[in-house]
Amino acid sequence: METTAAFTGLECRDCGRAFDADETTHRCPDCDGVLDPAYDYDAIDLDRETLASRPFDSLWRYEELLPFTHESAVTMDEGATPLVDCPRLADDLGVERVLIKDEGRNPTGTFKDRGQTVAVTAAGQHGASDVALASAGNAGQAASAYAGRAGLDSHVYLPARSGFTNKAMVNVHGGDMNVVGGRIGDAAAAYEEALDEHDDWYPLQTFVTPYRHEGKKTMYYEVVEQLDWEVPDAICYPTGGGVGLVGMYKAAMEFQDLGLTDALPAFYAAQASGCAPIVEALESDRDEHEPVENPDTICGGIEIPDPGASPWILEAIRETDGGAVATDDPDILEAAVQVAQREGLEMAPTCAAAVSGALELADHGEFDGDETIVILNTGTGNKEADVLRSHLMSQGV
Repeated sequence: METTAAFTGLECRDCGRAFDADETTHRCPDCDGVLDPAYDYDAIDLDRETLASRPFDSLWRYEELLPFTHESAVTMDEGATPLVDCPRLADDLGVERVLIKDEGRNPTGTFKDRGQTVAVTAAGQHGASDVALASAGNAGQAASAYAGRAGLDSHVYLPARSGFTNKAMVNVHGGDMNVVGGRIGDAAAAYEEALDEHDDWYPLQTFVTPYRHEGKKTMYYEVVEQLDWEVPDAICYPTGGGVGLVGMYKAAMEFQDLGLTDALPAFYAAQASGCAPIVEALESDRDEHEPVENPDTICGGIEIPDPGASPWILEAIRETDGGAVATDDPDILEAAVQVAQREGLEMAPTCAAAVSGALELADHGEFDGDETIVILNTGTGNKEADVLRSHLMSQGV
């Protein structure tokens, strides 16, 4: 494998054992825990001046803190997305500054590209010929795109409720699309059955591959650089599986340990009321969620009733004095429309949960008024423009 100098292998989040990344590819072979890429941070020589001298052109500018070399990466220059000032939204929240990290500018329109560039690179270096995953939609589209670029076959399992754009583009990228009746759990069950029949398929499933959260952690690196090395007071993230949240939490600790920053932001998980296992776990003071029996939200991307790494998500929230908030679907849809009409940015319904959540937090006095808040827009609104338009039509617009 063409790995970076400081990458030392994989460590299990549950049992703590270390593994050779050449030989171990997915979950912990001892306890089935989540594996996390590990580094010798003492061997990393990276400072602000070095980063400032590099083009702000892709997430691979942070190569030293990633498992694979830029030269070996399957990449389409993903990352390097803008951080957009939103003064009207800041007024609404009653804080000094609000910025939206607009991940809709990535190659396939969502932050899923960050995870797939690293995960598909790993698949290629492990000699895979086929990759597979179940997805609510965006991750499947991204996987098929990066697999196509790498010359790999992709097999994507989507629930019937996935948007037309995701389904169409899986096919356009050459993926084997399998639409499954029901919700994401049903798609995941069909995917597992297919894996049992194809032991040569390389899984790209969230927290099954160790590499998707590793790609997404780069969102935090960029945010801090874009703020001239000032750590934001809070980051609000639309949370289903929580891959991006734990990735950014890891990145925040890395930058602090390397002396690049001297603080951690408060991380807030925003969920939909119809599927809020992290909110419920936090409010019940539990260290792990209980699965939601009957999830029901229009926000398909965060309708994850049984997130696979909830202890890590809850750790990120608690260790940074953050929180978790759930809001109703109508409020989430209205937040997406208001951001589009007043700030010009296009947010998919799932992503707008972060705005709706931030407004709810502000209403409950969570902020003092002098904060800088970063909100993650994890995907472009034109993926689900029909949903947002239907919301307007229901109001007679």
